Amino acid sequence: MILETSEVKLYYEKYGKGQPLIMLHGSGEDCTIFHKAISVLKNHFTVYAIDTRNHGKSSKVSELHYDDMANDVYEFITKLNIEKPIVYGFSDGGIIALILALKHQELLSRIIISGVNTQPSGLLGWQTAMYRFAYFFSRAKRIKVILTEPNISNEELKTIRIPVDMTGGSNDMIKQSHFKEIAEHIPNSTLTIFKNELHGTYIVNSTKIADYILKVCSK
Repeated sequence: MILETSEVKLYYEKYGKGQPLIMLHGSGEDCTIFHKAISVLKNHFTVYAIDTRNHGKSSKVSELHYDDMANDVYEFITKLNIEKPIVYGFSDGGIIALILALKHQELLSRIIISGVNTQPSGLLGWQTAMYRFAYFFSRAKRIKVILTEPNISNEELKTIRIPVDMTGGSNDMIKQSHFKEIAEHIPNSTLTIFKNELHGTYIVNSTKIADYILKVCSK
């Protein structure tokens, strides 16, 4: 299905019934990474899996910014009259969910975020070097935004009042200390580290993240 916002056309897939759950993929991916998780989640939620701008079947744009991507999701929620959704985001999708919570938390019931950083410095040094090398040759928009955004302060994180559940892999490309810093500054938050997992191995084409979402939402 397609929903037209003020700036782009967003492709999305809808499954199941129950409390609304919006799912946002990471950089260079599309909503199909969640199909295995959705096979579990659709029995408990109305799942909306979105291709973010410049990804999958959604509109291509001249440049990428996380704030614009968050605004797309805000319009998605308001145009479809989705009441108090849970928003799950992985990597870039988690950053989008976090910005959405900062700007429009009154619309949401909670956010669940995986592999998220609030500053480019949250990435491990070798990962940043790889992105810089890749950007030098490709000039890819999706890599540029990773190297320059987000820029969310700890003071901003303190303003989030809805529940926030964070996950990371023990072998993630985000610094473990950065995960802890984010969780320490969000008042109503939890942090779970998946042992022996990389940035997305427990998420992409996996039901592990579905089990986790069911667990935190049943509390």
